[in-house]
Amino acid sequence: MTYKRILLKLSGESLMGEKQFGIDNARLVDYAHEIKEIWNSGTEIAIVIGGGNIFRGVQAAEGGMERTQGDYMGMLATMINSMALQSALESIDVPTRLQSAIEMKAIAEPFIKRRAVRHLEKKRVVIFGAGTGNPFFTTDTAASLRAIEIEADVILKGTRVDGIYTADPEKDKTAKKYETITFDEVYQKELEVMDMTAFTLCKENKLPIIVFDMNKKGNLSKIIKGDKVGTTVEV
Repeated sequence: MTYKRILLKLSGESLMGEKQFGIDNARLVDYAHEIKEIWNSGTEIAIVIGGGNIFRGVQAAEGGMERTQGDYMGMLATMINSMALQSALESIDVPTRLQSAIEMKAIAEPFIKRRAVRHLEKKRVVIFGAGTGNPFFTTDTAASLRAIEIEADVILKGTRVDGIYTADPEKDKTAKKYETITFDEVYQKELEVMDMTAFTLCKENKLPIIVFDMNKKGNLSKIIKGDKVGTTVEV
């Protein structure tokens, strides 16, 4: 096993599946089974999910809503996604704990680093909801911060594309994929991997990022086994 403890970052949009918004239950179940497979192998798993399938603070701000208010609404959207994934995992007998950066006693524990690590050591999947608990920070930043706090070996960023390309592969057919790339090269080439705050946090703490296609069955397990999947960003 290559990685003992991982943080899996999923976008809210990935939960939409074939839908235009909201949560596709079939996609949710697929993800739960993929996660269970690596959980069975003994990997300690933490997860951060975005909320873009339900609400985005940035878009709300563009429509005239105050950005802070919009961002808090976005954090609540991440909690809805986190609860949905928690339910899907527990339905297939994977023990979980949901921790929130904003206090919500009825549905989640508060984020406490020591408690989160203890859950991981006891082989519970820990889902971190509500971002960092602060406006103006993305869930990418929350993923980087939590991964560093729990001393994860790597961030696995599950997306719709199978890695990082020289250009957007959905728009440019000549775009070439990187197998590995350094943090500095990503800066120089102005490639979009994560937002700059999140990316800089990873670079400063020498935390590698693997960008891969979460929708391809078995990819998650291959990464844990050490197979070359997606693009690895390292120092």
